[in-house]
Amino acid sequence: MLGIFDSHAHYEDERFDEDRESLLSSMSSLGVEYIVNVGSSVKTSMQTVRMTEKYPYLYGSVGVHPEECADMTQKDIDMIRGLADNKKIVAIGEIGLDYHYPEPERSVQKKWFAEQMKLAVNLKMPVIVHSRDAAADTMEIIKQYGEKPADDGCMGGRHGVIHCYSGSAEMAKEYVGLGYYIGVGGVLTFKNASKLRKVVEEIDIRRLLIETDCPYMAPVPYRGKRNDSSLLKYVVQSISEIKNMAADEVIRITRDNALTMYGIEV
Repeated sequence: MLGIFDSHAHYEDERFDEDRESLLSSMSSLGVEYIVNVGSSVKTSMQTVRMTEKYPYLYGSVGVHPEECADMTQKDIDMIRGLADNKKIVAIGEIGLDYHYPEPERSVQKKWFAEQMKLAVNLKMPVIVHSRDAAADTMEIIKQYGEKPADDGCMGGRHGVIHCYSGSAEMAKEYVGLGYYIGVGGVLTFKNASKLRKVVEEIDIRRLLIETDCPYMAPVPYRGKRNDSSLLKYVVQSISEIKNMAADEVIRITRDNALTMYGIEV
């Protein structure tokens, strides 16, 4: 039986310090087959590389999150490029824009988002994009600096994923048209998630990825508690109800989507 692919996790986070080893070692028995651990700074990207060396089913991405880019320099880009050479690093991310707080300045965020987008294109790697309260600028930079859709259409693209998607169904369709996947996590199970449910309803399941963003964004009935990959079964259940599909089929398709986007050979 195929297992869940958690396309976005942060197991280097200090909230896992006490039981990281036992938790990650138990994932197979909990129905989780693959995990991509996502860097958010040079430090956590280095930690991610080390974790991929320890766990066979765990892959990683490297990049600098917009909240961490205030003091970023070209040296950091060079370090991310070097880390990306590791054979189990499969994406550049988590990169993007976050205008929820006033700092870092928007111009700084846009500069380093663009530089990391260009790096991903040069390395022919997909991107993991974070976008909060910055929909228009995110789309503009992706269109300007991202890889163009393949000649045969978007369905075979490896351009990346819009992580923890919070926008409209219309914008989701535009991202899909550019070759991107839509990342869906625990928010889908929240009572106030009508907009995200509409996205899941209208977007082809072949363009959806499931993700925890753990230790954050735990689904109902664990909302507010520490999240982990085993709880993705609740997200799977929500998608299966919206799409009127069997849960096993949701797991299979989203697993195949992630393997394709990340370029992981089974």
